[in-house]
Amino acid sequence: MSDTVSTSRTQQHDVLIIGSGAAGISMALTLADSARVALVAKEALTESATFYAQGGISAVLDKTDSLESHTVDTLNAGAGLCDEAVVRHVVEHGPQSIQWLIDRGVNFTRESNHKNSADYHLTREGGHSHRRVIHAADATGRELESTLAQQARKHPNIEIFERHIAIDLITGSKLGRRDNRCHGAYILDRDNDEVIAFAARAVVLATGGAGKVYLYTSNPDVASGDGIAMAWRAGCRIANMEFIQFHPTCLFHPEAKSFLVTEALRGEGAKLRLPDGTSFMEQFDENAELAPRDIVARAIDYTMKRSGVEYVHLDISHKSEAFIKEHFPTIYARCLEYGYDITQQPIPVVPAAHYICGGIMSDIHGRSDIEGLYAVGEVAYTGMHGANRMASNSLLECLVFAESASRHILEMLKQPGTTQPLPEWDESRVTDSDEEVVVTHNWHELRRFMWDYVGIVRTDKRLQRAKNRVDLLQHEISDYYSNFRVTSDLIELRNLTLVADLIIHSAILRKESRGLHFTLDYPDTSEDKTPQKTILIPNNYLKAGIK
Repeated sequence: MSDTVSTSRTQQHDVLIIGSGAAGISMALTLADSARVALVAKEALTESATFYAQGGISAVLDKTDSLESHTVDTLNAGAGLCDEAVVRHVVEHGPQSIQWLIDRGVNFTRESNHKNSADYHLTREGGHSHRRVIHAADATGRELESTLAQQARKHPNIEIFERHIAIDLITGSKLGRRDNRCHGAYILDRDNDEVIAFAARAVVLATGGAGKVYLYTSNPDVASGDGIAMAWRAGCRIANMEFIQFHPTCLFHPEAKSFLVTEALRGEGAKLRLPDGTSFMEQFDENAELAPRDIVARAIDYTMKRSGVEYVHLDISHKSEAFIKEHFPTIYARCLEYGYDITQQPIPVVPAAHYICGGIMSDIHGRSDIEGLYAVGEVAYTGMHGANRMASNSLLECLVFAESASRHILEMLKQPGTTQPLPEWDESRVTDSDEEVVVTHNWHELRRFMWDYVGIVRTDKRLQRAKNRVDLLQHEISDYYSNFRVTSDLIELRNLTLVADLIIHSAILRKESRGLHFTLDYPDTSEDKTPQKTILIPNNYLKAGIK
């Protein structure tokens, strides 16, 4: 468990970026030539969902492909809830975002693995009608994050704060002012046990998703919904939280923690089979293994429950050994560690929580409802993904919105203004806790009932059971938070419980099955030709709904 807090201090920068994945670190590099940037990472700088992304980044890079095709594929995957203008904006800026990475030195895989080849190898994943996913073997995120992190560490205008976790945003209302503006954030320095008040003219939430709200997830431990929870408490609207993407294929092994098996395997011909060798995806969708992720995840979930098996097999052993080792070296090596030679045998896999399509409502410039507060990446709801994210569109969204938000922030910084002095963190009325077991118990209870009741397949009764439990947890955690000094574990539990409540409430409101939200009580998709998003409003929570 984390240590407790003892003292306070302050920091001042032009821009405070909370989160160091693709969105946060690319923003820091884009801004740093003209601004002083604080880049805050909960763990090591590279520890983010980006680092573990295997598949790649989708963009129109092949002459046989088109921007229109990429747009249509994305809209189709989004099940009617994508914002078409946003999709077109992201798709159109995709090629230049890839070029920005190439110019930064990101080493993408080339055809035939020849470094001198003029063409990059493009793969195809579920929902895509063309090969348009550029990648660095099967460790794209690692290559991207490592390359950009090296440059961020060397930049004189970027101050990096590793092992720092944000507690809450500091807004005008919290300071007793009338302005609806974000002035900074309180952040816990985990190694020195002190809370720092970070002041900045612009604050960027790039904290990623909240996969840790579920028992099984492909996400790293840092994905605890911090940005969404902080934005909600500060007064931002949150949208489409019912749409949780479960990645169909995570390695099933008692010692394998959150190891995702990339969709690119299915893009290159891997087949899903029962342990007896029977294929089953053809029964669920004409595209079989290349169906969108929500369909594949539900098909696996249904097949496992119907057959009574704990996992299914993903088999690419019919491909040559050389092909597998060249295209999927990371997966080959990791599976071999657990006793599976994927050139000779199938991989046991199960679905796991992977990506949240909802989040903080933000515009084309990354702006939230609060002046000076931006949300970029998985933490944001932009309208790009609708009811289901198409494979490899997430890193693309991070890059495009990081660039557009950076441009807006740089223009804002040209206007007269200074960072505002902030009060230090007040812990005068709290004590150290001698009941850390409460945090541990509640953590496990939350993740278990979210998996059981708010998972791939839902019902009204399951959701109501989850709602009853999360209400009790929130009351208990609020009381605990008010009386004891903050720890990293308590901060994450508080945020995850709030995010769980937002997911449950959103799921209860949607009386249909659409995209990633599937309920047995409303198995059909509404025939409404203009389907609506779910918007939750902090100060009007009970009246918030489908809009």
